[in-house]
Amino acid sequence: MGRGQDLYIEAKKIIPGGTQLLSKRPEMWLPDIWPAYYSKAKGCEVWDLDDNHYYDMTLMGVGANVIGYAVDEVDNAAKKAIDNGGMSSLNAPEEVELAELLLDIHKWADMVRYSKTGGEAMAIATRIARAYTKKDIVLVCGYHGWHDWYLAANLTKGDALADVHLKGLEPAGVPTGLAGTNLIFSYNNYEAFEKLVLENDGNIAAVIMEPIRSDMPKDGFLEKIRKVTKENNILLIYDEITAAFRICNGGSHLKFDIIPDIAVFAKGMSNGYPLAAIIGTKDVMSATQETFISSTYWTERVALAATIASIKFFIENNVSEHLDKIGKKVQEIWVNTAKKENLDIHVGGIHPLSHFIFSYDNPLAYKTYFTQEMLKEGFLAGTGFYASYAHTFDVLDKYSIACEKVFKKIADIVNCDIDITEYLEGEVCHSGFARLN
Repeated sequence: MGRGQDLYIEAKKIIPGGTQLLSKRPEMWLPDIWPAYYSKAKGCEVWDLDDNHYYDMTLMGVGANVIGYAVDEVDNAAKKAIDNGGMSSLNAPEEVELAELLLDIHKWADMVRYSKTGGEAMAIATRIARAYTKKDIVLVCGYHGWHDWYLAANLTKGDALADVHLKGLEPAGVPTGLAGTNLIFSYNNYEAFEKLVLENDGNIAAVIMEPIRSDMPKDGFLEKIRKVTKENNILLIYDEITAAFRICNGGSHLKFDIIPDIAVFAKGMSNGYPLAAIIGTKDVMSATQETFISSTYWTERVALAATIASIKFFIENNVSEHLDKIGKKVQEIWVNTAKKENLDIHVGGIHPLSHFIFSYDNPLAYKTYFTQEMLKEGFLAGTGFYASYAHTFDVLDKYSIACEKVFKKIADIVNCDIDITEYLEGEVCHSGFARLN
C-alpha cells in the first residue's frame, strides 16, 4: 500500500465512486495496488505519490494526451493565455482563431460551437439535430457519454448499451419519458441499422456514431449509412472525440472521405485541456439559435489557446503517422511474444487504439495479473494501449523486454494448469461500472 492507495481509501469516503471518471478507478486496473494518483507526468512517463517512475503504456490520460504529457508547445500557449487573463467579461479572440482553423481543415463545415467535454458536446449535437429536424428519435452506434439522451437507450427492454459500451448501466435518474428516443445498433451491422430505419420511418432526427473505433468499416458500411441518411433527410453526426486527429489531421471521416452534417471533437484534439468543438453545415448549426445552448466556461481562454497549439502540433509533426507506427509495433510485440511463449491471445483495434485479450477462462484475471507484474517492471500497463507522439521506439524496446518476462510467467502458469487467481496479490479487476463501498 503506497500513498496513492491510502489517499484513494480516503477518497472513497468523500467522493462517490472514488474518482470522477470510471476508467480511472484503481479497481478497473489493479484493486488495492494500482498507484491511483500521480505527482508528475511528462512525455509518456508518470511518477506516483511515492516518486515511483512508470512508463505509461495504458490509455495516456484515457485518450486525452495524444501528443503526450506536459508538452511544452501546448502548455506554453496555455500559460500565455493565463498570463493575459483566462476569463473576462469580453470574449477571447481565440474562439474565432480556433473556429477558422477547424473550418480551414474541414472545408465541408461552416460553423463551430464549443463546450468543455466530449459527452457534453454530444448532448449539444443531439439537441441541435432535434431542434433542426423537429424529430425526437436518434439511432446510435457506440459510446457517446453519460447524459440522459444516451442512457435513455437502457430504459427500454433489455440492456441495449451492453454490446456498444458497458453491461448493466442502470438509467437511474433518467426520465422515463425518454424511453424509445435512443435506439442502438452495432458497428458494421448494416442490417440492424436498416431495420431501425424502416421501423421508425419519418421519425428519425439523426444517426449518431463514431466513423471508426476498434474495427475498420466493412462492406461499405459507412457509405451505406450516409446514403440512407441523405435519402431520408436524417442528419449524420460523427463522434470524433477519440479517433479525431489520431487517424489524420482533422478526423477519421476525412480519411474515409464521408462528410457528415455535424462532427464532434474533444479530447482527441486538445491534448489534456478541457475543450470540445461541434462543427457543422450552416443550415444545421443555425438551429442553435432556436434553442438555448449557453455556458460561461465555454468562453474560457486557456483551453482554446492550448487546443490551437495542439492542432498546429498535430499538423507540423505529422503525429498521426507516428501513432500508426507505434501502435503497429506494440501489436507486433504482443503477437510475437505470445507466439514465442505459446500463449493464446487475440489482438485487435486500429494501430493507434490497440488492445489484446487473453483467450482463456476468466480473461479478467489474466489481465489483472499482467497489469500486476508489468507494474513491478515499471510500466502502467493493461490489455489496451493508446499510442502517443511521446512514445518512442526506445520505450517500446523496454516494454518488449518486460512483456517477454510477464508473458513467460503467464505461460508457466498456464502450462502447470494452475488457477491464475492464485498468483494475484489483490482482487480481480472490474470490467465495467460497479457500485463501490
